[in-house]
Amino acid sequence: MAKSLLPSRPTFIIAVTMVLVALAIAAVALSQRPTKGPAGSGTALIGGPFTMVDGTGKGVTEKNFKGRYALYVFGFTFCPDVCPTEMQVITAALKEMGAKGDKLTPVFVSVDPDRDTPQIVGQYVANFDPRWVGLTGTAEQLAAMAKAFHVFYQKVPNAKDPQNYEMDHSSIIYLMGPDGTFVKHFPYTTDAKVLASSLNSVLE
Repeated sequence: MAKSLLPSRPTFIIAVTMVLVALAIAAVALSQRPTKGPAGSGTALIGGPFTMVDGTGKGVTEKNFKGRYALYVFGFTFCPDVCPTEMQVITAALKEMGAKGDKLTPVFVSVDPDRDTPQIVGQYVANFDPRWVGLTGTAEQLAAMAKAFHVFYQKVPNAKDPQNYEMDHSSIIYLMGPDGTFVKHFPYTTDAKVLASSLNSVLE
């Protein structure tokens, strides 16, 4: 049987997300170019105000991370491979960085608010490293945050077992600065040592 020429679903999602992120960055660059009209604000088009809930049930906004670098990843606790792999890579990178790793806060944002309660998210991130902060919220809160970060996600129904559905989602790591603005992004395939080296160069 001939192999399909279509890309796998995770590869397609990552490709689409990379395009969206690239377009957002390009838009920022264009907004900073001199024009005859009013000057652009230069504000990054990735990230912004959000309101979510952490693993203890406490409300969290972007202001909670002010003054620190933060790494944001979006996923869901029932994810079989991509999410835990991505979080393991980030955890390994932070450990590779030594003391500098303590200057970063890794943040896991659930795209599955129907199943990922604050308690479940809190227990999930605790399995990786105490520094992780897990966020969830209502469907409306998630939609607003995902839009701000240009994150794609959608439910993949399971006809045989409706409760055991999957979630398609972007798998990009976003680095946000102490002032809450976008610094850079990393693809899902980034190696822990490469990620640590890149983060070290930003924090120098």
